[in-house]
Amino acid sequence: MLNIKIEKTTCPKPKPVDESQLGFGKISTDHMFVMDYTEGQGWHDPRIIPYQNFSLDPATVVFHYAQEIFEGMKAYRTAEGKIQLFRPDCNAKRMNDSADRLCIPNIPEEDFIQAVKALVEIDADWVPYTDGCSLYIRPFIFATDVGLGVHASKHYIFSVIAMPSGAYYAEGINPVRIYVEDEYIRAAPGLTGFTKCGGNYAASIKAGEMAEEQGYAQVLWLDGVEKKYVEEVGSMNIMFKIDGKVYTAACTGTVLPGVTRRSCIELMKDWGYEVIEGKLAIADVMKAAQEGKLEEVWGTGTAAVVSPVKELKWKDQVAHIGDGKIGPLTQKLYDTMTGIQWGKLPDDKGWIVPVC
Repeated sequence: MLNIKIEKTTCPKPKPVDESQLGFGKISTDHMFVMDYTEGQGWHDPRIIPYQNFSLDPATVVFHYAQEIFEGMKAYRTAEGKIQLFRPDCNAKRMNDSADRLCIPNIPEEDFIQAVKALVEIDADWVPYTDGCSLYIRPFIFATDVGLGVHASKHYIFSVIAMPSGAYYAEGINPVRIYVEDEYIRAAPGLTGFTKCGGNYAASIKAGEMAEEQGYAQVLWLDGVEKKYVEEVGSMNIMFKIDGKVYTAACTGTVLPGVTRRSCIELMKDWGYEVIEGKLAIADVMKAAQEGKLEEVWGTGTAAVVSPVKELKWKDQVAHIGDGKIGPLTQKLYDTMTGIQWGKLPDDKGWIVPVC
């Protein structure tokens, strides 16, 4: 168990008055968690301090070789005023899986969860009260050795920051248009596609901007070998309901194993749906749309929970899904997931971890 030292701020920031205007990632809470790693000593000096800048040498290796990873999760306030987390153990495990791939030392899962809970408890007043709003939590680790040369660092910082975030769908759930990218790739076997590292996201920006210029909200990436099979959307996993069955890419090294993805699959199996995790060709998706068998498409992720898709564009083909509105299964998943997260529905899965 971590012995966390706590230094509270003497200059607390004013809390947002209108939580409907929070947006995403715009304002931090008063405090941050920080812990250091030194080779031979391990992780040490866990502390919560006032939110502040890091002081880093220009030759710090993370700037040059991108040895860093991060997670994304939320804290939710229930109608009774209690604060809770959703499956933080999954985030802790995924961070360690990312760490293994990038030669970063693991953090015991119980220490990860303790650090997150401690920060949320200190900044509990920052957890929004408005329905649909939450406290977004960003744990991250980065290398801090100084000096140029490509090798695993011997020093790291693990930090957790938090930012109150508004409802993702402030005006109702609006289905999005998705552009299928077949020139650039996001990941390939043996690389870092399954990790949550910044390089994956940096490499996706170009295609994202190209899609946005054409009026599309996100990019759907195909596999990096044949550029044939659907994998994931820029910030979400993606699922397709075709002729009554649900299809999604398998997490075999090139797809991020999303916590929301995993939870939705568990729920759908409980409800009797056949969920197929494997290869699905984009050509087959478009053919299903032409035949009227592509019933629903949706993305899954921490920020949006589920995001319905109303249109897919691949080459010169355009698939229109349903009537352009959220489908019944997508709606049920959204209602169930958010119901559990905000304490409106019972947690029969043991997914909720109380904070305070």
